[in-house]
Amino acid sequence: MIAVKCPHCKIGLKVDESRIPEGIVTFKCPKCKKDIPLTYLDNISEEQEGETILVFGASSTSGDNTVGTLTVLPDADTAHQVFQIKEGIFTVGREAKVSVADFCVKTSDKTMSRNHIRIEVKKKPKGKGFFYCLSDNNSKNNTLYNGKSLETGDIIVLQNDDEITLGHTQIRFNDKTDKP
Repeated sequence: MIAVKCPHCKIGLKVDESRIPEGIVTFKCPKCKKDIPLTYLDNISEEQEGETILVFGASSTSGDNTVGTLTVLPDADTAHQVFQIKEGIFTVGREAKVSVADFCVKTSDKTMSRNHIRIEVKKKPKGKGFFYCLSDNNSKNNTLYNGKSLETGDIIVLQNDDEITLGHTQIRFNDKTDKP
């Protein structure tokens, strides 16, 4: 049995990993009915044993539909973290007991809102890549995009290697479908 925490409603679940069909990348939360992304972890260190493991994004199996990543750049308040992006709409914010963000950043940076930004990922016409649309989600301390402040209502189309600042925390966006 493994411990899993739903990233949407935060309910803790015990899952019998031997009953998970091979190749599955999500399963429905029994409480909120939203998809919980699933990654297969081969090596768990002894320190992690018994801890709740919250995994975002799918493994790199043939069913992987990850199209980009958000990489939290480490600083004094925040450890390095990577979030896998898939097609759809999601929010990013500071992890807290009452956080409703889809991707919760573990940080002591209180200038980052619990539901700071919104990103919508949608296919470009004719299926040639994706648009990544960034907007501030009415955060208290604003959002910086490549050093420039986003105003209320602004929607920015992210490009590979763009930097987003939430409070004092920097996040780098990478498009996995962008081929040089």
